[in-house]
Amino acid sequence: MMKVQQLHQSSLFYAGLNIEQRVRQNHPLRKINSIIDFDFIYDEVRDFYGYNGKESIPPPVILKLMLLFFIHEVRSERELMDTIPERIDWLWFLGYDFDSEIPNHSVLSKARKKWGADVFESFFQRVVLQCVETGLVDGSKIFVDSSLVDANASNNSVLDTKSLKHQLHKNYKKLEARLTENNESADTSKSYERKNNRYISSTDPDAAIVNRGKPKLSYQVHRAVDGKNEIITATDAAAGDINEAHLMLPLLDQHQSTTGKEVETVVADSKYGTIDNYLACHDRGIQAHIPDLGKANRKRIAKLNIFHDDQFQYDPQSDTYRCPADKLLKPKTLHKQRDSRDYAAPKKVCAACELQEQCTKNKSGRTIKRHLRCRPGGRRSMRILPIAKAFLRHLSVVSIAIIPPIIIDSRMFMVR
Repeated sequence: MMKVQQLHQSSLFYAGLNIEQRVRQNHPLRKINSIIDFDFIYDEVRDFYGYNGKESIPPPVILKLMLLFFIHEVRSERELMDTIPERIDWLWFLGYDFDSEIPNHSVLSKARKKWGADVFESFFQRVVLQCVETGLVDGSKIFVDSSLVDANASNNSVLDTKSLKHQLHKNYKKLEARLTENNESADTSKSYERKNNRYISSTDPDAAIVNRGKPKLSYQVHRAVDGKNEIITATDAAAGDINEAHLMLPLLDQHQSTTGKEVETVVADSKYGTIDNYLACHDRGIQAHIPDLGKANRKRIAKLNIFHDDQFQYDPQSDTYRCPADKLLKPKTLHKQRDSRDYAAPKKVCAACELQEQCTKNKSGRTIKRHLRCRPGGRRSMRILPIAKAFLRHLSVVSIAIIPPIIIDSRMFMVR
């Protein structure tokens, strides 16, 4: 006989109800809770709290809240707090019971502002060190790549700094003060620069406009992945328009500092195949399995149907180039920071040359760049193994048991 469900009436009291028994033994949060000791955060943030006044939310709870926020890709901190009472596994993970008071959503933003990025970097390093101690990380071979992450900001917030209209914007003065403060406290050890400083967002000035079919405010998350078990051992984050090649060496340094292991081989795609990266790997004794970025440049030149740089002969004794028309290109501009020099013939010489259309589309004439440590005519491209190519394609969907978070402009993004 079919049973008809009666109108449910909640009980006032539940006997023998244990939240511990409601979470299965193989739940991922149980694994995380058993592996990571979140109590380390007490010593890390002790100096940020006083000895009197209202008691705060326990720091380990705040760290766990942030971890839940990104593991489950919750849209907002308000939604996170609204969802906690509905999730028994989350309540168990936080050390709460059914009748526990749920914190206000503002505790997360206040904690990020108060603690700073160093606390979360310490959390990341602790996770990586545990992976090293258990033998999950080899450390000798790493894969480097990056991915774009959409910023939580509208394109309507973008201002043109060269337009007078932006000064009338109500948030411009606040934005200008924030940018001045950020510049004064910027990390001078980072040598990379933004490509486009003209357009900035009034709500998220650290984000950059990146055109991926449609212009979007974006960040770029960079990571180094150990090849043994696909563990992320180094991360960095920058505006979306930062050249990836500038981040490879800092990632190598961070990997070695965190794991205590020397890198023997680095694998990356052609975006990292610059002369500076090849030379740095050579100086450190690291094998670089990286395609030559020059291949893309050769394709571009082929489309323009002009002479390639290889067709210009370099004379080391006179430090000059000779073009296909037998004209001399002498040293011009020296770029000390990039360790390179430009070579060019006089503008009048190029203008009168019969082969100008085959040589350049620039009215000022052809310019050849040479790295001061590069041997002209030498092969600078490194091989990239087929297995490495497959792994780099796999990085876009790589996942690990414990995914560490990093801080970007008071927001946290997952490193994936």
